[in-house]
Amino acid sequence: MRSELVHQFSEEQMAKVDAVIEAHRKVPGSLLVALEKAQDITLYLPVNLQRYIAAGMGIPPSKVSGVVTFYSYFSTVPRGRKVVKVCSGTACYVKRSGEIMDRLKQKIGVGEGEVSADGEYSIEEVRCLGACGLAPVVVIGEETFGLIDPEHVEEIIEKT
Repeated sequence: MRSELVHQFSEEQMAKVDAVIEAHRKVPGSLLVALEKAQDITLYLPVNLQRYIAAGMGIPPSKVSGVVTFYSYFSTVPRGRKVVKVCSGTACYVKRSGEIMDRLKQKIGVGEGEVSADGEYSIEEVRCLGACGLAPVVVIGEETFGLIDPEHVEEIIEKT
């Protein structure tokens, strides 16, 4: 199973995933943390990696899959190192988040769910980021940008 993962991920990434598995294997309730750390290394958790982690931690693959599919933090498809999340909730939508999304896709050069050629960015529409008072809102990586003027949205990419 590991050999097929080396075709998706580097040997260095897999060694780090192995270290995460080893560190959390015997710690009750540590699956969520282990998956978070694994995704930080690989940027996404495809099904074959989920099965590898499950086997390494001695738990059913269905349990790993259940956690990965329940939490929106996890992704089963490739993502950029910086994920651009554009809020399309009501407050953001009425303040032109659709235009913001279009401009960001053009600036980054990708469609929704795609990864830029350099692997740096991917872009996603999200329903709510919980910052309605700052609408329209975009999150890039760990940084939140609010009260965005759609005419100047490209500037936030240059700040990250």
